[in-house]
Parts: sequence; structure tokens; C-alpha cells
Amino acid sequence: MRKDQEAFKQVATTLATHFDGLYYVDIETGSYVEFVPISLLKEQGLPASGKDFFKDAADCARNCVHPEDLEQALSFLNKGNMISYFKENDTHAAQYRIISGGEIIHLRHVEFLSDDKKHIVFCCRNIEAEYRLQEEQRRNLASAELLARLDDLTGIRNKNAFKEHVKMIDKSIKSGNAVSPFGVVMCDVNDLKRMNDTRGHSYGDEVLQGASRMICEVFKHSPVFRIGGDEFVVVLSGSDYKQREKLVKSFKLMTEANRVSRSGPIVACGMAIYHEGRDENFNSVFKRADQKMYKNKSKIKSTKMIEDVKKLKSIKTPIPEERKRLLDAFFGALCTVADGGYIFLNDMRYDFSRWSITLVNDFGLESEYMYHADSIWSKFIHPDDAEACKKATEGIFAEEGGFEAFYYRARKADGSYVILSTRGFVLYDSKGKPEYFGGIIVPDKSED
Repeated sequence: MRKDQEAFKQVATTLATHFDGLYYVDIETGSYVEFVPISLLKEQGLPASGKDFFKDAADCARNCVHPEDLEQALSFLNKGNMISYFKENDTHAAQYRIISGGEIIHLRHVEFLSDDKKHIVFCCRNIEAEYRLQEEQRRNLASAELLARLDDLTGIRNKNAFKEHVKMIDKSIKSGNAVSPFGVVMCDVNDLKRMNDTRGHSYGDEVLQGASRMICEVFKHSPVFRIGGDEFVVVLSGSDYKQREKLVKSFKLMTEANRVSRSGPIVACGMAIYHEGRDENFNSVFKRADQKMYKNKSKIKSTKMIEDVKKLKSIKTPIPEERKRLLDAFFGALCTVADGGYIFLNDMRYDFSRWSITLVNDFGLESEYMYHADSIWSKFIHPDDAEACKKATEGIFAEEGGFEAFYYRARKADGSYVILSTRGFVLYDSKGKPEYFGGIIVPDKSED
């Protein structure tokens, strides 16, 4: 075997740059010699040379190979299997895990048949670093694929994921096999454009995030997708499908509560279910749900209009449109100097006022336009501060306070109190009578 060893040294030198261990094995007798040692296998008892490589390697495998991979490793190291394999092939490779020092390490074994067809070169390499890199690449790829299907703003599934889900359902319908019962709930956030225009896109984003949480909270066991700026779709399945009527009713009640309290998103919805044999695809169900959603949306808007009309009828002298436009113009001018504070402005001739939408939402007021707002706002002032607040207001009209700030506590929509700094002012008409009363309200930042 010495002559063979000498001849093999040149080959071993080349292979050593690619592998951590090299063994030269007589495939008939089993005798072997180590050319490049691998410490991992020496630690597990594989000698540098011996008379039966297959037995020694199998014993070593039983000591260190991961239990789940042992059967594969023993088959790979079986002499009969190896001889049979090399009758038709010149190389053979396998990969499995060993346990060393309490850690799992991935190894790759590669065998080459020599030119004399009597010997094999058994090569071994520690590929743990390579394996970890591949796993990281797979995770990164999976993460990228996942992110491509998630909505950046809300974190739920996006339009791409929705299209894939629809394809899967349509494929199931087209196959002619039984389709699992499903329903579609179409949701749409009311007045998103107006909110973006009047309060900015940051506020609109918060509303969309709140709507997403609300939808996912009700339909906990079904996939939820954001498919457009203000549009969401729920594909009902499982227990959600069985309880669909109850869940949709619950969702509408939540929306109504938000509308009345002005403390959360107002989301219209409509539901339709798949009818086997009648619906040829997902889109037919989707269209019915969309139509029902628009009916619900119209109902929500008409309900608000009816309520607004009732309020106007309770006012003996409603504010004329010309005066309202003038109020809006003054209000807009105030916004340019408010520096982020809340604004209110009252037309005292008609006792009609406009309030910042941020204040309306933060404190749960009924609207940004209100009659008799003083009596409404007084209910939000802390009882212990009511008298002081009243005197400060009277001082403004008596020209004792001017534009000096006064402080008091007011109750927010969540029930907590915040300290407010208010600078009030009065605008007089040509006859010296108070015509407008307004103010800039700033929350105390030290409370944050």
C-alpha cells in the first residue's frame, strides 16, 4: 500500500484545500490510511489507519451522528452498498449531522473511485459555517417574500397576498372538487380623504391602523387583507364563517359606537358567502360583498345627516351659510398662528362654533361644528376647576385678562384628565358688541 500512498500524495495535496479530512481505502479489503486528519472524527474514535474502514467508520458514526441521521449515515458507510454504487458511478456524496461537544455540526462526505477501480478516496468536510450561511440566506429570502406580502402600514397581508389567496380559491372552485365554505367581508374606512386633507396623512395613517386592529380583533380566525388605501377584505373561514352573522353584527355595533362617541374609526362593511354551483369564482362573491358594503356606507352617512338635520331644527335661528363661510375663513386664519394647538371659534350672534378636529377626537366631542358649545364643553372641565375657568372667561370679556393664558383640567375621551393652557380672545363688531369668541388651547407637554 506504500506505493499507492506515494502516488496518492499529489492528489491528497490538491483535495486537502477543499476538505478537512482524507482517507485512502482499499474497497476490497477495507484497509485504510489517513492522509489529512479531521479532528472531529478523531475525537469520536476513528483511527488514523486500520484494517476495516467500513466497520471503524460505522462504529464512529454510532458514537457521534445525530440520531435522526444515523440510518442514512450507516447506509452510506456500508461496504456492500458502496461497491454496488461504484459499479456505475465514480463519485458518491452524503450530508448529515454529528454531535460534538454538545453542539450539532453539519458534515459532508464525498467519495471518489480511483483509476484502478480498487481504491476510494474518502473525503470529509465540516460545512457548519456554510450551512449557517445558507440558512441565513434562506431566512432572508423567506423574510423578503413575506414582506412582499405584508402591508407596510398595518402589518397585515397586502394586495399581493390577496391576489395569491384568490387564485388558490379559484383553482379549488375550478377543479370541481368540494370547496370549503367561505365568505367575504368587504370593509371601507369612512371619510379617509377628508381626514388626510384636514388633519394630515399621519392622522389618516393612525385611523387606518386602528381600523386594521378593529377588523382583526373581530375576525380573529380569518385572513385579513388591505387591498387599497381605505379598503380591507376578510375571507371568512372556519369558526368565523360559522359565526359570521354574529361577528358582522358585532362589527357594525362597534362602528356605530365609534361614530357616536367619535373615539375610533368608522368602518362600513358588507358580507356575502360562496354558493357552490352558483358562484363560478371568488370575484362573484366579492362583488356582492362590495355592493352590501356600499349600502352600509350610505346608511352610515344618511344616519349622520338625519341627526345633523334634527340638531338644526332644534335651533331657532340657524346660522346662515354666509356667516358659516365667514367663520370658516376666520378659523383658517387662526390655524396659521396656532402652532399645533387646539382651536375653537364661536359666532356669538348664532352661538355656533367650530372646533379643531384633533380636539373633537381627543376629547370625544360630537362634532367640529356645534351650537351652544359652551354648555357642552363645560361638562369636560374638571369640577374643581369649573369656577376658576368661568371667572377667567368672564375676565376676557371684561378685558381684564386680555390674551393671558389660564389653566384648567379637562377630561379626554379615554377618561383621563389633561392640563390645558387656554388663551382666549373676543372680536367686536362696529358697534362694539362681542361678535366672535375664540381661543387657542395647548395641552401641558409635561403631562406626556
